[in-house]
Amino acid sequence: MKTVSQEIQELSIQSLESTFHKLSNAFQSMTEKGANTALVEKRRNAVKIGLESLKNTWYGEEFCYDEEIILTSKDVLQGLIPPIETQIAKAKEGSSQKTLNERRLMALKLAIESLENRLT
Repeated sequence: MKTVSQEIQELSIQSLESTFHKLSNAFQSMTEKGANTALVEKRRNAVKIGLESLKNTWYGEEFCYDEEIILTSKDVLQGLIPPIETQIAKAKEGSSQKTLNERRLMALKLAIESLENRLT
């Protein structure tokens, strides 16, 4: 995995933690309303596994998932990239939304790279 600065590591971890919490809140809200939660649950789990993979790579925290789960998580995370790139393109330059999505995109790409490295 390419070397990234401590600042990028911290911003990426924070971004994925924030994304995980948002997806967890959405999952809980949708569950209470009786809505279909399959997609949100799949995304939440993929973000969690990507986050844990980065924490393991950078901080040596525990990571124990099999190849099938890693591959599925990587695919789900890759599916999140196009809509985020679209949001970045539409956001006004210097806006907080653009910064948030740029950090999220960077974090997702690093998480995908980390997961890919586990498959080789």
